Amino acid sequence: MEILVLGPGCENCKKLYETTKKAVSELGIEADIKKIEDIPTIMKYTMNTPALVVDGKTVHSGKPLPDVEKVKKLIGVK
Repeated sequence: MEILVLGPGCENCKKLYETTKKAVSELGIEADIKKIEDIPTIMKYTMNTPALVVDGKTVHSGKPLPDVEKVKKLIGVK
């Protein structure tokens, strides 16, 4: 599973990255989590950041930031 956290490096983007890492850890799954700060790459998925992309599909963008439980659901693993 590939998970991308998209954002230009703002505090909310950093929080979503940390929340995503925690969610993956709690789920006990293997995932390649990448933080993407490159604007042209981000724009391929969304105009709103922070955003979460799972296996090429944008599952969250903008605010409010999802909590750990919400991220688990967005990842699609129960």
